[in-house]
Amino acid sequence: MVVTINSNATPEQIKIALDKLYTGSKKGTEKQLDALKYKGVIKLKEDPLVIQKRMRDEWQ
Repeated sequence: MVVTINSNATPEQIKIALDKLYTGSKKGTEKQLDALKYKGVIKLKEDPLVIQKRMRDEWQ
C-alpha cells in the first residue's frame, strides 16, 4: 500500500495517513496478515538456505 503525504499536510492529516498503513485500508475492512499463525507449520528436512540455493540454480 502506498500513502502519499503532502509537504503542507497538518500533523493530524499525517497521523490519519499513517493509521491507514496499519489498518490496511480507509475503512479498515481488509485483514492484515498474521505471519505468526504460520510459524513452524512447515517441517523442513534440510537448511532453508540450501533449498533456496538449489532452487536458484535450477534457472541456470
